[in-house]
Amino acid sequence: MGAVRRYMAFVKPYRLQIVGTIIIGVIKFSIPLLMPLLIRHVVDNIIGGTGTDAEKTKELLTIMGIMFVLFVVIRPPVEYYRQYFAQWTASKILYDIRDQLFTHLQKLSLRYYANTRAGEIISRVINDVEQTKNFVITGLMNVWLDIVTIIIAVGIMMSMNVKLTLVSIILFPFYGLSVKYFYGKLRHLTRVRSQALAEVQGHLHERVQGMPVIRSFATEEFEQGQFAKENSNFLGKALDHTSWNAKTFAIVNTLTDIAPLIVIAFAGYQVIHGDLTIGTMVAFIAYIEQLYNPLRRLINSSTTLTQAFASMDRVFEFIDVPYEVVDKPNAKKADQVKGEVEFKHISFRYHEKEPLIIENLSLRVNKGETVALVGMSGGGKSTLVSLLPRFYDVTEGQILLDNRDIRDYEAQSLREQIGMVLQDTFLFSNTVRENILIGKPDATEEEVVQAAKAANAHEFILKLPNGYETRVGERGVKLSGGQKQRVSIARVFLKNPPILILDEATSALDLESEHLIQEALEKLAKERTTFIVAHRLSTITHADKIVLIEDGRIVEQGTHQDLMQKEGHYYNLFQIQQLD
Repeated sequence: MGAVRRYMAFVKPYRLQIVGTIIIGVIKFSIPLLMPLLIRHVVDNIIGGTGTDAEKTKELLTIMGIMFVLFVVIRPPVEYYRQYFAQWTASKILYDIRDQLFTHLQKLSLRYYANTRAGEIISRVINDVEQTKNFVITGLMNVWLDIVTIIIAVGIMMSMNVKLTLVSIILFPFYGLSVKYFYGKLRHLTRVRSQALAEVQGHLHERVQGMPVIRSFATEEFEQGQFAKENSNFLGKALDHTSWNAKTFAIVNTLTDIAPLIVIAFAGYQVIHGDLTIGTMVAFIAYIEQLYNPLRRLINSSTTLTQAFASMDRVFEFIDVPYEVVDKPNAKKADQVKGEVEFKHISFRYHEKEPLIIENLSLRVNKGETVALVGMSGGGKSTLVSLLPRFYDVTEGQILLDNRDIRDYEAQSLREQIGMVLQDTFLFSNTVRENILIGKPDATEEEVVQAAKAANAHEFILKLPNGYETRVGERGVKLSGGQKQRVSIARVFLKNPPILILDEATSALDLESEHLIQEALEKLAKERTTFIVAHRLSTITHADKIVLIEDGRIVEQGTHQDLMQKEGHYYNLFQIQQLD
C-alpha cells in the first residue's frame, strides 16, 4: 500500500472538498432509505389501519407530498453537487500529478529517452494517471458512502427486527473472503494489461512518426503484421483480465442473489406464524435491495480500485526513475561565463558494461576560439560535445568551464550559456515565431526579426502563407531541411550564448542552403567559443584548431595548414574528400 500512501500526498490539499463531498453524498443516499419505512407505514398503518377512508387518503396524500418535496426539490441539487465536487476534486488531483510528471520528464536523462519509447511514457502520463482518478472518486468517496449507507440501513433494520437483520447479513463474511481471494490476482493482471497497452501505444506512436518510411519502402503489409502481433499480445492480456473479472462477478452476484431468497423465506415463515407484520416483511425485502445495492457497488469498486492501484504502481514506478545528472547541494549559477573550456583526462561510456566511447581525452579551448572536431563516424565527436552541456556526466576526469568543474554549476544555468545547432533539427508544431522564441521566451518582436535576419531566415519566413505566424507542422514537416536549420540558428542568435556547439549543422543540405547557413554560422561563431563537429572538411578550414578524433582519442590537432603540412591522418582524409 506504499503507492496509496504516496498518492495521498496529492490528495491532502483537497481533503476538505472530499469530506464535503462525502457529507453531501450521505444526504443523497439517506433519502432513498426512507422509502422502505414509507412502504411499511402505508401497508401497516394506513391501508391496514382503523381510520375512515377519507382520513387514510388525507394521511397518504400528506406523506406523499413530503416525499415528493424530498425527491423532486431537495435530491436533484444534492445529486448535482455531489457529482460536480467529486469530479472537480479528482480532476484537480490529476492535474497536480501530471504537472509533477512533466517536471520529472524534463529532468530525466537523455539515456532514459534513448532506451524508452515515447508512446510508453505518454501511456503512463495519460492512461495510468487517468485510471488513478477512480481511487479518488471510488476509494475516497463512494466506498465510504456505501459503507455509511449499509450502516444506516442495518441500523434501521435492527430497530425493526433484530433476528431478521441478522439473517439479512449472514452472507457478509463470504463477501469478505471472496474479495480477498479474487482481487490480489486481479491487481497483477491489471498491471500486465496496462503494460501491454503501453506497448501498443509505443509501437503505434513510432509508426505514426515513421509513416513516410513505411510508404517509401511499401512495407504496409509487413507493418500490419507487426501491429497485429502487438495488438494480439494486448488482446491476450485483456482477455486474461476479463476472464478473472468475470469469475469474480459470477461468485459475488450469486451471493447477492441468494441473500434476498433467505430473507424472503425466513420473513414469510414469521408472517405465517404471526411473528411479523406484512408491512415489516415488505419493508425488509425493500431494505435488502438498499443493503445489497451498496454491497454490489463495493464489489464493483474493488475491481475499479484494483485497476487504480495497478495504475498507481506504474505511475510511481515512473516517478522513481532516478536522475543521472543532478545538481550538487551548493551548485553555483553559471553567469558571466567567459567561455574557456578544458577537457581534463576524460573518459566516458554510456553503460557500465559497455566499452569506453571516449578514453583519457584532454583538450583545452580558449575564449572565443573555434575548434573543429573531425574524424570517422562513431569516433566519439558528438558524444564529446554532448558532455559539455551535461546531457551526460563523464565517467572519469573532469570538464572545466572558466577553470571550474561543470558539475559545480547548476545544470540548467550551464545550458543557458550554451547554444546548439544540430544536424537533426527539431521544431515544435507551433508557429515559426514560437519556435524562434525558444531561444529567449521573453524576447521582443524586433529581437525575433533581428535574429531571423542574422540567420538568413527572415526572407523565406515572409514568403510563408502567414509569415512568422505560419504553423510549421509536426517536427517542422512543412519546411525544407535548410529552412528548418535556419530557424534553429535564429533561436541560437536570439539566445546569444557565449559557447556554441554546431553538430553536423550543414550536412545533408543543398548547396544554396549550405551557403546561406554557413554564412549565418560564421556570423554566429564570431567572438564565441565554438565547437564544430563536421564530416565535410572543406567547411572547417577556417577553424583556429582542428582536432582529429578516432576511437575516442585525439590523434592529431592543429590548424588546417599545420595538419596539411604534417601529411598524416587529416591530410589523407582531406585528399580523399577533395577527390570525391
